[in-house]
Amino acid sequence: MMTFNLALRNLLRNRRRSLATLVAMSIGCAAILLFGGFSGNINYEMHTRIVQRGGHLQIQHRDFYLYGSGNPTAYGIDDYGAILHAIDADPELRKMVTVATPSLQFGGIAGNYAASVSRTVIGTGFVAGDVNRMRLWNDFALRSKAPVSALEGTGPDAAVVGVGVARVLQLCDALKIERCPKPETERSEGGGKALPDDIAQLSALETPSASAAGNLRRIEVLVVNSKGAPNVTSLEVVRAEDQGVKELDEVSVSMHLEKIQQLVYGKSAPKVTSIILQLRHSDQVPEAVSRLKPILDRFSTSQPLAVQDFRDLNPFFVQTVQMFDTIFGFVFILIGAIVLFTVSNTMNTAVVERTVEIGTLRAIGLRRSGIRRLFVTEGTLLGVFGALLGVVLAFLVSWMVNRMHIPWVPPSTVEPVPLTILVAGETRMIVGTTLGLICIAIASAWWPSYRAAQMKVVDALRHV
Repeated sequence: MMTFNLALRNLLRNRRRSLATLVAMSIGCAAILLFGGFSGNINYEMHTRIVQRGGHLQIQHRDFYLYGSGNPTAYGIDDYGAILHAIDADPELRKMVTVATPSLQFGGIAGNYAASVSRTVIGTGFVAGDVNRMRLWNDFALRSKAPVSALEGTGPDAAVVGVGVARVLQLCDALKIERCPKPETERSEGGGKALPDDIAQLSALETPSASAAGNLRRIEVLVVNSKGAPNVTSLEVVRAEDQGVKELDEVSVSMHLEKIQQLVYGKSAPKVTSIILQLRHSDQVPEAVSRLKPILDRFSTSQPLAVQDFRDLNPFFVQTVQMFDTIFGFVFILIGAIVLFTVSNTMNTAVVERTVEIGTLRAIGLRRSGIRRLFVTEGTLLGVFGALLGVVLAFLVSWMVNRMHIPWVPPSTVEPVPLTILVAGETRMIVGTTLGLICIAIASAWWPSYRAAQMKVVDALRHV
């Protein structure tokens, strides 16, 4: 307690220098926490959007992830209804799984018969009600919400396309899409490739009445069925949705699962390419995978099945998180170097100014270890008070920013969301940053304290 009281008194005696050091530390600590809160919010936003769209886990054919994009129907899952029933029958999985739904990916050609334009597309068939329930997942209590799928409640021939697909197929006016540039000419080469003659003939046979009626939202989609024969169906586009990634937005078509299954499999037993599982919490993924393994082993006798984690399916998410973690580490090292220099400079100055005091303390019997302890205690107090002040400052700034509702568009999101800096509740980040800066402050005070302790008593007393 005597050492503590002496250290506190010495800091108060040099208020200006101590205050300057505290301000530098607190600003550095607040900067680290604010950047950490900002990057944490980006992590949560991307995490939430990915889970809302594709769930936590996907059961697929073992080779679908590697080769399925070229021929999705060749890697379909047989008897997927029995797998869904087995998952629902497992008492532990039933507690963890909020949504279990099938999905069928397909490739094809979409064309606007009226405008004689077409383009290749990658489509997905899903259960619209299940997809909208998945989009309610918000385990991190974010202030943003995912848009509801327009497919729910529509007819069997409804479809949702990407904005890029709608632009190429010249559906902008019909769908009332804003900021959708039109081709310089109304000729087919301005908006996309002309519809091939054979596809046009199939489309005319499929939808003569729709084309004659001039339904401007009608498109024709050609897919290859499981036997290799082409099938064409007419769909009514109910909405164009921005997919967030231009490459995906230019090829995306979504439709009802039953509709695409009829096209691909006809009267054969329908299949799906994925079974999507959304869990209540992301930390339940390892436990869910272990519970799924015996179920999949049972159904893998005739087809090899595998479980893919949402991180494996979305490497961009992992890379983005790693990038922000690296930047956060760099910022921490930079701020730590500033704190190290500031505290070390303060303590070195204090040693020079208090040389006579050091000699006096040594003369009255204080050991060298006591001198070291005194100066290290002063550095510790600077670190503790500076870090705590920085935490309070970070709380205040984040609270102010969050109340301002500043709109911005984070990665993987297409609509503006309120800018959020997550500091409150991030206990691990706060404790780690605080302890890290305190340790840096202690380390920076050690060398000046060692120099002070090594002074000879007579030389210190003669110092003027």
